Amino acid sequence: MTAEDRIEHARLLYERAVSDGDADALTAADNELDGVEADLALARGRIMHTRFLEQRDEDPERAVADPCELALFERAAELYRNVADGRGEGEALFWIGCFHQVVRRDDQTAVPILQRSRALADAAGDKRTLSEALRHLGIAEHRAGRLGPARQRLEESTRLRREIGQMPGVAANLVGLAYIAAADDRPGDARALLAEAGAIAEATGAHRITRQVDEARAHL
Repeated sequence: MTAEDRIEHARLLYERAVSDGDADALTAADNELDGVEADLALARGRIMHTRFLEQRDEDPERAVADPCELALFERAAELYRNVADGRGEGEALFWIGCFHQVVRRDDQTAVPILQRSRALADAAGDKRTLSEALRHLGIAEHRAGRLGPARQRLEESTRLRREIGQMPGVAANLVGLAYIAAADDRPGDARALLAEAGAIAEATGAHRITRQVDEARAHL
């Protein structure tokens, strides 16, 4: 349900409460508006996170996250949980886990949150959030030196991204798989993965991913 749908439904519930004296309709209207607030908090948090990524691309040493980012994601998760929206809660939890992993580089805190996000996304049939949680769980495995599980998580994420047509995300995952292949002493696989990632990134205009491919080629 979109934010516009939620607001319109809340208006209809308000009218029912006014005309029929239905107090339960007001509670339901509050729930709809809580969903809108959660959607907005999540959207604002994502924008803040992307600004951090842009700063990190330009100067990693000076990149600073917006202090409101984590609070917005946590507020969204709380609101979605209160209205029993498992799909929304799973997405908000992903972003909380992503914040801890990417901004604070704290996999110990991030992984349990990402695992909960994965479970909720799987139950809701949300392939996009599921693919994101798997990607970042794979990153945590890679950082911990567990190449087999890292490869498995990223390959599963890549399969889901192909299914939903999220091709820039496929390219990003292939870059990660190339690093894993290189660490696993499979240089031929690493080169093939980067070639595919580069072709996808170029075809989709994913310039940030193209830079990541170039950096990986130089590094590997």
